[in-house]
Amino acid sequence: MAFRIRKFEKSDFETLWRIDQACFDPQLAYSQREMAFYMRRPGAFTLVAEDESALQNKVRGNGVATAAIPSPPVVGFVVAESGRSGGHIITIDVIAAARRAGVGSALLRAAEEQLLRAGASAVALETPVNNASAIRFYKRHGYYVEKTVTGYYSNQIDALVMTKELAQSPVA
Repeated sequence: MAFRIRKFEKSDFETLWRIDQACFDPQLAYSQREMAFYMRRPGAFTLVAEDESALQNKVRGNGVATAAIPSPPVVGFVVAESGRSGGHIITIDVIAAARRAGVGSALLRAAEEQLLRAGASAVALETPVNNASAIRFYKRHGYYVEKTVTGYYSNQIDALVMTKELAQSPVA
């Protein structure tokens, strides 16, 4: 799958919310109000992954579109924030059809790079203790379990707080 990462646009909101609803159990998925709150927090940013292969399939060899081309479909996104205590990954969501294609890794890497540019030396996130695939994903990307928070999700599901030190470039 060919994809690109870009900044969030207001017109993306409904699509991102629907992706979040599809990716998470109703206990964990954000309401529209919650998602908007997190996206608007000071220091927050949202990055979107689009499927560029949909665009490439509509373009002839001469580079001229054969028909009006809608925006490429969104296949994932990340919401993160930088603050005094470092960076925080609020959510990372990838549609089922795009999983294991590098979309989540690219979104995570892009968010970490933006957090690093904002001055964060470390990043943290929370994930349910029973989400084994997410835990493996984050460990593969250098995150380690810092602690467990009891009842973090709706006072019912515990969360692992996972953190990662971000590599700072030496100042010249």
